[in-house]
Amino acid sequence: MYPKPIQNLISIFLRFPTVGRKTATRFAFHLLNSDPEEIDRLINELHTLKSSVHTCSFCYRSLEKEKDLCSVCEDKSREPILAVVERETDLISIEKTKEYKGYYFILGGNISPLKKDDLKKIRAKELKSRVENPKKYEMKKIKEVILATNPTTEGEATALFLERVLEGGSVKITKLAKGLPVGGELEYADEDTLSSALRGRK
Repeated sequence: MYPKPIQNLISIFLRFPTVGRKTATRFAFHLLNSDPEEIDRLINELHTLKSSVHTCSFCYRSLEKEKDLCSVCEDKSREPILAVVERETDLISIEKTKEYKGYYFILGGNISPLKKDDLKKIRAKELKSRVENPKKYEMKKIKEVILATNPTTEGEATALFLERVLEGGSVKITKLAKGLPVGGELEYADEDTLSSALRGRK
């Protein structure tokens, strides 16, 4: 229906989370009708994104390359608790509640019960390494791991898998309380709901 360059751009946008064909098509035509200066700025910002941003060596939160640890991981006053989240946006949502005072670990996604290949997509080995040897990262010994995955089928499967990965150690493993709506995502939960889920974890 559209010239190949437009179709190619639509295909790229379709890979973005929650973007359907209609939205991808709108994005493509927005860029097509944009001023050359706006396109150049977008290209420059994409190059900057890849060249100037890296991840925290402990939790994998994004930060500028001048630093090794993010502001949370640098904070020695934090409690020796580790909240395991699927994405960085989930970390931000929990941090906004001001209820949680521990550290974080970003898995980088979740796993589907029907797709074994998904196991390679999350940082399960890295999580176990940080829990078992926090001194390597100049962190306190972790006393509790909160599996703060989303209350979805994939999130529950991920939490179950991580429980097996971490079992046998001395660390306490808890999950968020069921106050969160089933099928929802932490990123979109309100702060009061998240706070209640954190307080009621077990």
